[in-house]
Amino acid sequence: MRTTTHGWGRYPVVETEVHRPRTYAAAAAALDAGPLIARGLGRSYGDSSLAPRQLDLTGLDHLLAFDPATGLLTCEAGVSLATVMDTMLPRGWFPPVTPGTRYVTVGGAVASDVHGKNHHKHGSFTDHVTSMKVLLGTGEIVETSHTAHPDLFRATCGGMGLTGVVLEVTFRLIPVRSKNVDETVVKAPDLTAALDALEEHDKATYTVAWIDLLARGSRLGRSLVMAGEHAEDGDLAADRSAASARVPFDTPSPLLNKVTVSAFNRLYYARVRKPLTHHTVGYEPFFHPLDAIADWNRLYGRRGFVQYQFVTPLEAGSDVVREAIRRVADAGLASPLAVLKVFGPGNDNHLSFPTAGYTLALDFKADQRAYALCDELDQLVIAAGGRLYLTKDARMSPETFAQSYPRLAEFEDVRRRYGAVGVFASAQSRRLGVT
Repeated sequence: MRTTTHGWGRYPVVETEVHRPRTYAAAAAALDAGPLIARGLGRSYGDSSLAPRQLDLTGLDHLLAFDPATGLLTCEAGVSLATVMDTMLPRGWFPPVTPGTRYVTVGGAVASDVHGKNHHKHGSFTDHVTSMKVLLGTGEIVETSHTAHPDLFRATCGGMGLTGVVLEVTFRLIPVRSKNVDETVVKAPDLTAALDALEEHDKATYTVAWIDLLARGSRLGRSLVMAGEHAEDGDLAADRSAASARVPFDTPSPLLNKVTVSAFNRLYYARVRKPLTHHTVGYEPFFHPLDAIADWNRLYGRRGFVQYQFVTPLEAGSDVVREAIRRVADAGLASPLAVLKVFGPGNDNHLSFPTAGYTLALDFKADQRAYALCDELDQLVIAAGGRLYLTKDARMSPETFAQSYPRLAEFEDVRRRYGAVGVFASAQSRRLGVT
């Protein structure tokens, strides 16, 4: 089937031929017609799952086995984290790591090595993966783990689908007693207070800060800092409710501007009236608040938006984050979804994004002003020894990529050894020089 498609940022848009296998053999057969890239639910923001030929894995969506003694779940790669939660939460189990949306596939979580609000405590998603079945460019299906083809395992975890097609994953869930989360919210009047609050609550399992990027002067970086723990009390019923609101059409491009976003940010910050608040919330509003608004990406208009996320090492301190926030505030670009987190140590995967430090995620309407600002921020981040997140990238240069990921040569060696070169490629990988 030929169609046009895009990532969650709706930029860029490409014409593609989509194959949707329902068996492993059908997935292998699709390799014969030329290069392709695997794709799940399309929640990567940029062009990392776009290509002239795409392998839609959502037809491979079966839960295969679960061991309650160890918490190990085996499933096909097209299973979504929403399905994992809906099925396993009533039994007292929860994903070890979840990103900001539950509508990602397990295969996508592996390819992006997704992180969540608990990275400083429990690492990335693939730190909890014990084994995988991967379809190689040769058509062979191999099982890989930390001991079986460990080089392929490290390259596939965070490898953006460029080493092969992840068909099946075994990973460890965590036990929980309730669907609820005990949340603490700190109202931070500036960036220094926000960073202090993140440090003060670093023993919490989950931490994150929402930042008002249009606040300037003495209010630069004012934030709401959230810390959470799985609650001990409450039922285990999964939240299967549909989104409570929907954006039914592409909003006019001028709708998200400095005035409207500034007003939203003031109201969002003001909704928390006390400097410190403790309450209990459901897991959905804590982990996935934007899932309550279906098609929220349409708010940015027909041209879409770019998501920009970087991490800088702890030794660089908070200066890079502060300078990035200052530049965004001075530019006056509307970015209502600015999120700051603290990462713990990174893992041994070749292209995994997290490393011990601060990570800031921003979003901008896709236009020339945003691209120019992102180019500025690239230089700031690279000079500090940081890197950009491939899953959210739509415009990084090959030079920035090579400087960001020092193990790129090792990654490309693995691709050559396992027959991936010329078989697995995306619009992003071609842009970055990995074919």
